[in-house]
Amino acid sequence: LCLDARELETRLAVIVHLELYASLLSTFYRERLPAMFFKFQFRNVEYSSGRNKTFLCYVVETQGKESVTSRGYLEDEHAAAHAEIAFFNTILPKCESSLRYNITWYVSSSPCVTCADRITETLKKNKNLRLTIMVGRLFMWEEPEMQAALKKMKSAGCKLRIMKPQDFEYVWQNFVEQEEGEEAKAFVPWEDIQENFQYYEEKLAEILH
Repeated sequence: LCLDARELETRLAVIVHLELYASLLSTFYRERLPAMFFKFQFRNVEYSSGRNKTFLCYVVETQGKESVTSRGYLEDEHAAAHAEIAFFNTILPKCESSLRYNITWYVSSSPCVTCADRITETLKKNKNLRLTIMVGRLFMWEEPEMQAALKKMKSAGCKLRIMKPQDFEYVWQNFVEQEEGEEAKAFVPWEDIQENFQYYEEKLAEILH
């Protein structure tokens, strides 16, 4: 196959553009979470005053002829949408029928009704997608509409879990940035982390029973 110089230059320019775009996308969506954001936003307090943003750390295992694992984090402002919807719009806009997807989210709080409905719809449409959501807190869990939305997620196959202290440590080690030149600092659990985990675990069990 012979290409003249102009056509070859055009094709190379397209390739460079796509590689640059992929690099920028990777930087934008897969940078590590600042430690101060993690310590505040992921803290599993009972009353989440001031915590009005969602932070979502994800691990995507794509299984086909070869297995590929990708990870990163999103927050609400990344795509002018809630982090859960931004994930499906940008990170996994389409599921190939020939592949299997095992996805784990570590989220600062459980999804709102709109995001829960989108998750349910996506799981029903894509039977080759498995989604586990680990949440630090439950969002508006006392509201009947919210409880119904979480039940629909479960019925669609979503595994919804409350983050244990070990899960917070995993996020700290794998998604939180450390200052340059420093060795990775050990995760220091806050005083009531186990007590709050048990509180939310009991509430979730009551909702999903």
